[in-house]
Amino acid sequence: MEKIRVATKLCGNENDLSFKEKFEIARLLEKLCVSVIEFPELSDGKEDSLLLRTCASFVKNSILSVAVSSQASVDAAAAALAGVKNTALRVEASLSPVGMEYLHHKKAPKMLEWIPEIIAAAKKKSARVYFCALDATRAEEDVLKAALLAAEQAGANAVYLSDDAGEMLPDEFALFAEKYAKMLSIPVGVACSDKSGFALSSAVLAVKKGVKAVRTVLSEDGVSLEALAECIKNSGNKNGLATDITYTELHRASKQIAQILSGSEGKSPLASATTLEQKITLDDKDDKETVAEATVKIGYDLSEEDKDKVYEEFLRVAAKKRVGAKELDAIVASVALQVPATYKLESYVVNNGNIIRASAQITLSKAGEKMQGVMLGDGPVDAAFLCLEQIIGRHFELDDFEIQSVTEGKEAMGSALVKLRKDGKLYSGKGISTDIIGASIRAYLSAVNKIVYEEE
Repeated sequence: MEKIRVATKLCGNENDLSFKEKFEIARLLEKLCVSVIEFPELSDGKEDSLLLRTCASFVKNSILSVAVSSQASVDAAAAALAGVKNTALRVEASLSPVGMEYLHHKKAPKMLEWIPEIIAAAKKKSARVYFCALDATRAEEDVLKAALLAAEQAGANAVYLSDDAGEMLPDEFALFAEKYAKMLSIPVGVACSDKSGFALSSAVLAVKKGVKAVRTVLSEDGVSLEALAECIKNSGNKNGLATDITYTELHRASKQIAQILSGSEGKSPLASATTLEQKITLDDKDDKETVAEATVKIGYDLSEEDKDKVYEEFLRVAAKKRVGAKELDAIVASVALQVPATYKLESYVVNNGNIIRASAQITLSKAGEKMQGVMLGDGPVDAAFLCLEQIIGRHFELDDFEIQSVTEGKEAMGSALVKLRKDGKLYSGKGISTDIIGASIRAYLSAVNKIVYEEE
C-alpha cells in the first residue's frame, strides 16, 4: 500500500480571516491528521509569528511548513518554530520565464544560483526543507531540470511540481511528473490547478506514476483536500493507495472549515444537527444499522468499531429517553474516535445533601478485574474525582472542568469536559449522561485513559 503525504494550505485568503479563525482551521487540520499544514511567509508584524507559535503548541501529528524567500524570513520562521519538532521550511520559486522575470526579477542563471543558496540557508535552520517549483509545466525543460537537481544537492528533503496553468491533461501531467520522480532520489510531490477541472485526476494519476505527495487546498484553486481524501477512501484499497487522513472526521471537519471560510465561524458546530432534530428520533427499539445511518446524517463516518461503541452507549441513553440529533452527536463525541479504555466504569453511587458530607463509591474494571473505592469530598464531583484517584492510585492535576446541558427539558442530557495536566501536557475527556455526575465521571476516565494509552 503506497502512503500518500497530504500537504494542505492553511487557507486561501489568509488576510480575510481572523486570528481565531486561522487557529481553528489549523486545529481541524491537525484533527484530520494531514501530513503537512502549510503557512505563508511570516509578515513583519507579530501576529503571524504568534499564530505559528500558538498552533505549534497543539499540532503534534502534522508538520508545520512555513514559506521562506530570504535570509531574514528564514531567521524569522526558525525563531517562531524554535523548540518545535515537526517543522519544515518551504522555498517556493516560479520557474516559468514570465514568473522568474516578474515575480523574482531574475533571469534563469540568477534563479539557478539563488535556489541552492536559499535552500542551504534554510537547511542550517531546519532539518526538513521543501522546494516548490511553481509553474513548473511552463518552465523550460533544461531550467526546471537544473533547478530540481540544484535543490536536491543543496539538501532539500522533497520537491513539488506545480501545474499552475492547468493546461495539461491528467495523463500528460502524470507522465511529466513521472519523469522527474525517476530523475531525483528524493520524494516528488505535485500541486495542480483546477482551472480545467483536472486537478484531482492529474494528482491521482501522478501518484500512480510514482509521486509521493499532493499539495491540497481548502477553498481556492487546486486539489481539494476533501475531494482527494474521499477519492482515496473510496478507491484507495483497489489501487494500493492510502493516506493518514482520519476519514471518520472528514465530513464533520470539512463542514466546520466551510462554515469558517464562509464567514459562519460563530455558528455552533451542532447547527447541522439542530436542523435535523425533527428528522432524527430514535429509541431503544432501533437497531445498530438505523443508528449508524443517523450518525452519517449528522456528519460522521464511523469505523465498525466506533459504530459498536456508539450503539452500546446509545442503548444506555435510549433506555431513559428518546434520542434526537443533539443527543446522538453528544454520544459520538463521547465514545467514538477515542483511545482504547484501560479503565471502564462499572457502577457508581454518589450521596450528597445539606446535612451530610458528599461521598462517592465507584467501581471500575481493568483487564476484567474489578476495582472499588470510597471517598468523601467537598461536593459530589470532588468526591467522585478523589475516589477515581484512589482507585487508580495516581493524582492528576485538574486543569479545567466544565458542565453544560446538551438538550433541554427534565430529561436533559448533561455534557462534562475534563482537562487533566501531566508533565505540562493537557489531556481532555468528554462524558455525557442524563446524570451530570455520571457525565463528569465518564469525562474524567476518558482523559485518564488517554494519559495511560500514551504512556504505554
